Amino acid sequence: MTQSSDFKDTLKQQADIVRIVGDYVKLKKAGAQNYSGLCPFHSETTPSFSVHASRQFYHCFGCGASGDVFSFVQKIENITFPEAVRAVAQKLGVALPKVNFSSPAEAQQAKQRTALLEIHERACAFFQEQLKRPEGARAREYLAGRGLDEETIARFRIGYAPDSGFVLRDRLRAEFGDDILKESGLLSWKQEDSRQPSAVRPQQKNIPKQPDNSERPESTKATPVSAAVMYSKFRNRVIFPIANEAGRVIAFTGRTLSTDEKAGPKYLNSPETPIYSKSRVLFNFEQAKEAIRKLDYAIVVEGQMDCISVSAAGFHNVVASSGTAFTEPQARLLGRFSKNVVVNFDPDAAGAKATERTLGLLVEEEFQIKVLTLEAGFDPDLYIRRKGKDAYAGALKNSQRYFDYLIERARIQFPVRSAEAKVKAVNYLLPHIQRVPSRIVRDELSQEIAQKLGIDSAVLRQELKHAVANRSSAALKAPVEVQATDAERILIRALTSATEMQTAETHLSARDGAEEQFDPARQARFVLQNERLHEGLATEPLVEALLHSGSNIADVLEIPLSDPDRRLLASILMKEEEEQTAERLDGAVRALRRIGLRRKLEQVQRELQATRGKDAAKLQALLTEKIRIKRALMDPGLVEESGPTQPHGEVS
Repeated sequence: MTQSSDFKDTLKQQADIVRIVGDYVKLKKAGAQNYSGLCPFHSETTPSFSVHASRQFYHCFGCGASGDVFSFVQKIENITFPEAVRAVAQKLGVALPKVNFSSPAEAQQAKQRTALLEIHERACAFFQEQLKRPEGARAREYLAGRGLDEETIARFRIGYAPDSGFVLRDRLRAEFGDDILKESGLLSWKQEDSRQPSAVRPQQKNIPKQPDNSERPESTKATPVSAAVMYSKFRNRVIFPIANEAGRVIAFTGRTLSTDEKAGPKYLNSPETPIYSKSRVLFNFEQAKEAIRKLDYAIVVEGQMDCISVSAAGFHNVVASSGTAFTEPQARLLGRFSKNVVVNFDPDAAGAKATERTLGLLVEEEFQIKVLTLEAGFDPDLYIRRKGKDAYAGALKNSQRYFDYLIERARIQFPVRSAEAKVKAVNYLLPHIQRVPSRIVRDELSQEIAQKLGIDSAVLRQELKHAVANRSSAALKAPVEVQATDAERILIRALTSATEMQTAETHLSARDGAEEQFDPARQARFVLQNERLHEGLATEPLVEALLHSGSNIADVLEIPLSDPDRRLLASILMKEEEEQTAERLDGAVRALRRIGLRRKLEQVQRELQATRGKDAAKLQALLTEKIRIKRALMDPGLVEESGPTQPHGEVS
């Protein structure tokens, strides 16, 4: 039992499931006691999701999902059952009794999530406090220069990370242990062996200088042998908090204020953690969702400053993709509140490509899409600051239908004055038409395109019919470049590093009293070959090619690869924004392990559903496996018991 039965029953009677589900799904009355909407658990355009007011349960006739108010909150928030009960109680303002978890694994998972949320709340308050201090003067000047007033800064909880690497660390260490702080993504660390002479210690780059021990707290004065020296990941940056749908801070983006070439990337983001998955979060969604529901459309921009400026100008239904192409979870999150969207990305070449990638996914999810293209040289933030909110409102009203936008793009890129240009324009548009699920809509679009490009409509329909008949699921996604997570990029960079080709003589032996030299290629190769963390990912073919290339990879671009994989590899090698460190490689391995465990958990859950009431022995084995995976998810660095033992110095 996770809560007393009496308390759960009483809370369930007090909870209005229609109101609570309505916080997540746009519901319409569909009978005396029924309300309907688009299911948040699978993609659909015709509502098949129903909520029964008097019986207090929900059911989807499309995917079969059903349950009570607790199971709904548990599933949609991806939390444990006790956390779901707690969430419902908090929504109702009801005091909670002591929680009893059904297993130690469940209790540990809830404890970890709670601690990480508290750490991020403390960090957010710390950054806000630092912005008001004298040291935050430059950050305040930057924000004022971007047109942000105190009210907007407070509403978005914008803060400042001081240049010191230890102030936040020491503040958090007063309440939390180092293990959970490492999981938070707020701190970086480096192993330091205090026994080795300074003359032979490996060079340390981009690590803030340690203050004199006399100025540090007593608990941190002595650095033990091989201790992890931790320091703040965000330093001398304006900090933008990222919140989940419930409004809890789960990650940060930091914009550098330094012009030093060693300052790192312009924008630094939190890594993925047990409470933060970049592909599932939209910036400002927690504040925008009610406006999206009320206005029945969302404005989607690229960057956080664009989002803040548009919202501050009075357009509260705006969210940001944070510079990445839309993902299916993000589209479904948005679709719960409206299927109408205006995409307003930067008008430059990169912005146009990002718009096309986002459009492709939104088309497949059957959104009604418009595209707002501003004048050249203007992103939404600059446009509002220079021309005002009334001008932006006018531009918003004149947004183009998405296919009008694409047809115009085709005509600009391939002026249709010759047969060859018409062929190129059609080839550019066909993949976008193919994504449209409705055959009737595809036919209407074909006629419209044929008219605007001066092509026989029958010929174009035949071309489209041929393309649709012969396409595969891979061909459907062809225009979209291979997407890679930060973790995959780090490991691919590690595989292609040159350190593996160095001779053994260049390494300092641990027996000489020095740390073994960090070798990212060797360590990445060991982990990927033995744990196969890349299997099932979009980058699997690229990683396999690199693994099979052997250690002599002097020119990795000569390795036989597909064109998308070659472009991805080139982009990774061209954009080395951060130094390859053991800490970053370790974090990437943890992230991929977590992804693999989540996939295994989903598979086990599907098998449990299919096995219930049939095979008791198999059911028990699956339940045991589910507990094992959940326990492993609480320790993302866990190596499976059956896995290989790693040699000294490898990532663990």
